[in-house]
Amino acid sequence: MKSNKKKIMIIIILFLLLITTGCTKTLTDSNKKVVKNPDTGQTLTKNILCQPVNKKTASIYKKNKIKIEKLPECKKYKITSGKYEGLWTSIFVKPLAYILIKVGELVGNYGMSVIIISLLIRLIAYPITKKTAMQSEIMKKAQPELNRIQKKYAGKQDQESMIKQNQEMMATYKKYGINPMSGCLFAMLQLPIFIAFFEAVQRTPIIFEDKLLGLQLGTTPNVGVTSATFYAYIILMLLIACTTFFSLKMNSTGNMEESSMKMMPIMMSIMIVVTAIFMPTGLGIYWVTSNLFTIGQNILVKRSKEVNGKA
Repeated sequence: MKSNKKKIMIIIILFLLLITTGCTKTLTDSNKKVVKNPDTGQTLTKNILCQPVNKKTASIYKKNKIKIEKLPECKKYKITSGKYEGLWTSIFVKPLAYILIKVGELVGNYGMSVIIISLLIRLIAYPITKKTAMQSEIMKKAQPELNRIQKKYAGKQDQESMIKQNQEMMATYKKYGINPMSGCLFAMLQLPIFIAFFEAVQRTPIIFEDKLLGLQLGTTPNVGVTSATFYAYIILMLLIACTTFFSLKMNSTGNMEESSMKMMPIMMSIMIVVTAIFMPTGLGIYWVTSNLFTIGQNILVKRSKEVNGKA
């Protein structure tokens, strides 16, 4: 357990070092007011990676003294373009932005590019996520025994009881072949990917200026609902809510008979939906795609376990 804790601490420290070396900066005018695109309502980013394609967007940047002529055209953008901004931008943001641009060129839409890259990332991570899903199913079988141990030592705070409880819990984990830390691995990998998608969308004009099914990729849903295609943003938010809820519920390993555990997927879904309201629509599309992949994966894992159990 100590070695696992040390590994987690090392990963957290490395991650903090990475994320402190680069970030998205909001464009402000001479009065320090946030600059927004009057057509889309999108809050514009100052440190964009390439030139805006839309002439009106380009004029807004020029008006606020951003030398966009020194930036490469988005379709000619390379991973090595621009100044060095630290490990985070070099390792995560720039390569992801480059891939999103190239795939968007191939399919003719950058919203579709977000969906395709989201699926590719999940397919690459499939061995890890499959193992996590399998651990979740096994944990459900072990949960009654774990609950009995917790009830057995409920209210006992002395050191001897706590040691015995821990030993019995670990013995149960060993009996079912459960690794308590396996569920955290993909969650830790998903966080930097999520942030990288946010920055790649916000900092690449050719992406945040594009649309998918009436959704402006750079516009936040709270602004999008005031547009003519408000229904598209409402549908997106419903998809985020539903896919998040079912994804969390399927991954739940706790005792669902307890009211607190029943409420957990609901509360987490509400928190994520509230956050998504103020995030770029492109990021919401990534989230829905990732959730749908998780749901499909969990269904397949559950069915394979049922078939193996019958065999």
